[in-house]
Amino acid sequence: MTNPVTRAAELLKEHRDSIDRLDAILVYTLAERFSHTQSVGRLKAEHDLPPSDPAREAQQIERLERLAREADLDPEFARKFLNFVIAEVIRHHEQLQP
Repeated sequence: MTNPVTRAAELLKEHRDSIDRLDAILVYTLAERFSHTQSVGRLKAEHDLPPSDPAREAQQIERLERLAREADLDPEFARKFLNFVIAEVIRHHEQLQP
């Protein structure tokens, strides 16, 4: 029979390995997302469009909160996370403006 402490250490390692894998997925997913938002920012700058789109942002926040509830994630956390991402995207878009 496996020692309970040894088994706990094995389970802890499995959870941490999963967390590390998911963190990598998050980073690469965010990088891909920002690649697309940079393209959007360049298009906006080329066509003299405003760096932010409040209606789109509100739709995205609502959508992410719904997805969070479906995924059993705190919708307020999801909203705060998306607001942070949106603020960073707008900052990048403003830098691209002539």
